[in-house]
Amino acid sequence: MKKVFTTKRICRAGIIAALYVALTYAFAPLAFGGLFQIRPAEALCILPLFFPEAVPALYVGCMLSNLASPFLIYDVFVGSLATLFAALGTYLVGRLIREESHKPVVHFGRISLGGLLPVLVNAFIIPVVIVYLCGGTEGFSSASAAYWAFFASMVVTESVWIYALGTPLYLGVLRLRRKGVSVFLDKKPTPEPVAEETQS
Repeated sequence: MKKVFTTKRICRAGIIAALYVALTYAFAPLAFGGLFQIRPAEALCILPLFFPEAVPALYVGCMLSNLASPFLIYDVFVGSLATLFAALGTYLVGRLIREESHKPVVHFGRISLGGLLPVLVNAFIIPVVIVYLCGGTEGFSSASAAYWAFFASMVVTESVWIYALGTPLYLGVLRLRRKGVSVFLDKKPTPEPVAEETQS
């Protein structure tokens, strides 16, 4: 029976969660306020395309990061659930479109569809937290106007982090996996066959 929780996967999950927290806290003054949230940690949301353990790792990392949010209780639970659902969707895209293909169009599809879920889920849910649960309507004519303004800003900012930073991350991980770097693989890398020397 295939092990789901191997030591390597648990370690990778811990590293992903820690990176999410560290990157979010590094930009804390800009990560939670205003229309445009500077949150480069969201680039890590592309990792469930490769690693199933990235799903709980991103959820835990987001939950710990949101302890610094001004919308504390709502962001810790509702905001983190948005990340969990998005990560699950990205993981399912990775299961549906396999990485083994060497066709660039396949990987373009993986990145495009896998990245779209965090963008849309966050764009729809986070404005609910800000506007309807926390009353963030200052400067807007109505709650509806505030919601759609935050929705548009989330689409823009999430797209930047997911695609502008997440794409190089995806390609880097893919390259390391193809090179057989064991940290990025679940199976032991198979050594390349060595050509036998012909005797003269």
